[in-house]
Amino acid sequence: MKKTFLTLALVTVCIAVCFAAIAGIAGKWEGKLKTETGEIYPLLYNFQIDGDKLTGTAKTPKGDMPIEDGKITGDSFKFTVSIEDIHIAHTGKFYGDSVGVDIEANGSKVHSTLKRCPPTP
Repeated sequence: MKKTFLTLALVTVCIAVCFAAIAGIAGKWEGKLKTETGEIYPLLYNFQIDGDKLTGTAKTPKGDMPIEDGKITGDSFKFTVSIEDIHIAHTGKFYGDSVGVDIEANGSKVHSTLKRCPPTP
């Protein structure tokens, strides 16, 4: 009985720690995207978490676009941002103080590191 209770308690704590860690991704994150041609574009995401669902917005040249099909698994995530007929796939990993994200569109793939935006007064 004690072994079963201890196992259940450890599993519960592990699940709680995972959810607490990924909940830390909620908020505004910024970075830079450098294309294969050397152009640099600012990145700005506002992530919202609802269980294992990732929602929010991504700032694009066309304005703020919704994050679509967002899913969180452990400390990894994936989502899509659509600009007109272009679907931009994002996959990434949350590291606590940064987010690594791979961005893929039209056969091109780039990597960027995002940092949390400083709070606004």
